[in-house]
Amino acid sequence: MRPYLSILVIAVASLVIAVAPALAQQYRAPRTANGEPDLQGIWEAQNTAAYNLLPHAADLGIPAGLGVVEGGEIPYKTEAAAKQKENFKNRATLDPVGKCFLPGVPRANYMPFPFQIFQTAKDVAILYEFVHAYRLIPLDGSKHPEDIDFWMGDSRGHWEGETLVVDVADNNGDTWFDASGNFHSPDLHVVERYTRTGPNTIHYEATIEDPKTFTRPWKISLDFYRQEQKGLQLLEYDCYAFDEPSK
Repeated sequence: MRPYLSILVIAVASLVIAVAPALAQQYRAPRTANGEPDLQGIWEAQNTAAYNLLPHAADLGIPAGLGVVEGGEIPYKTEAAAKQKENFKNRATLDPVGKCFLPGVPRANYMPFPFQIFQTAKDVAILYEFVHAYRLIPLDGSKHPEDIDFWMGDSRGHWEGETLVVDVADNNGDTWFDASGNFHSPDLHVVERYTRTGPNTIHYEATIEDPKTFTRPWKISLDFYRQEQKGLQLLEYDCYAFDEPSK
């Protein structure tokens, strides 16, 4: 990508990210029976973050994208930056999703597959079409378990006005953020924010912390769009690791 084009792409992406929270504050979501904002439905991201969180040109079948990282930079430590470059170089064989492992959080939310949100007074559940992944998010103020890790982490949520805030800990260190080798350590901690910004949109933010890998916390920001086709439902997607050698 040419330098001047990269600067323009980052500027446009930053403007979109800056405007989205203001738009979110102008909308009051419909309510569930217990009076909480209603996030229920089938949703899907419509961007290229699953391929690369950062602004990128089209390459090897990957569509171009504006990126979803605020500021257009992932603040890797020096050694971690070198590892990311090695991951990118070998992404076709190293990407955990290519081996049919669960994508982890936040990547599960912007894979090119729909997901469905359900709500009760006590929990929020998210079901993903990709490899039958799911998350159950208690809203009871309970704490994360200790000395254990999960491919999808452990999620605990609460409401802040119009926004569902989800704290995700107990992540393992084997997932990537995208197909371009952006990665983390087992110390990953994610705080997600889900806010309805219109009848058919949810604005999503994820603040990412990992002191072993990054010099500071950083944030991604994007939107989910309601899928309303007649008779729509989540279908089964069973992954096959085509890149593995035949036995």
